[in-house]
Amino acid sequence: MDNNRKQHWESVYENKSPNEVSWTQEVPKTSLDFIASFGLDKQAKIIDIGGGDSKLVDYLLEQGYENISVLDISAKALERAKARLGTKAEKVNWIESDIADFSPKITYDVWHDRAAFHFLTTPEQISKYKDIVQKCVTGFLTIGTFSENGPKKCSGLDIKQYNENSLSEVFNNSFDKIRCITEDHITPFDTTQNFVFCSFKKKSQ
Repeated sequence: MDNNRKQHWESVYENKSPNEVSWTQEVPKTSLDFIASFGLDKQAKIIDIGGGDSKLVDYLLEQGYENISVLDISAKALERAKARLGTKAEKVNWIESDIADFSPKITYDVWHDRAAFHFLTTPEQISKYKDIVQKCVTGFLTIGTFSENGPKKCSGLDIKQYNENSLSEVFNNSFDKIRCITEDHITPFDTTQNFVFCSFKKKSQ
């Protein structure tokens, strides 16, 4: 595990409330729409990568999904999400891990990642992420990153920007692109961040 990276995110979630970080969304509509578009039943195994204390899990539970996992490098972020959900948190599989160290024991029908993947900036990190996805995702990917019109940094860290083509190229060995959109995310402090979101389906072997 990259201890510097872990310390960074623990500090963020220790010291800042949701309305003090740029990625907060009251309703993660785009993510929910992509997941709904896959037409899966409520037993589908869904994992939210870098989920932190995102409210995506709240809405998925509300919609009746029964097999949700949330992965984040920050224990503090996961604690905040659990506290918010109360007893409902018991229905979720919480995973404290750096994505680079994640070695899943199960496969997933949906892998969702909004704004975690773009923090991987070296070919080695991206290749590792790709390998994990290829091994453990049997169904669909939804990836959201800063676009080429978006910020170059987030939370003081460098990120890698993508467009529809470059994001699709990362995963095209094992996944077919379904669709891509760009959207403006309005932060809690009324600034705008442009994202590209793409969904993909695992190629049949």
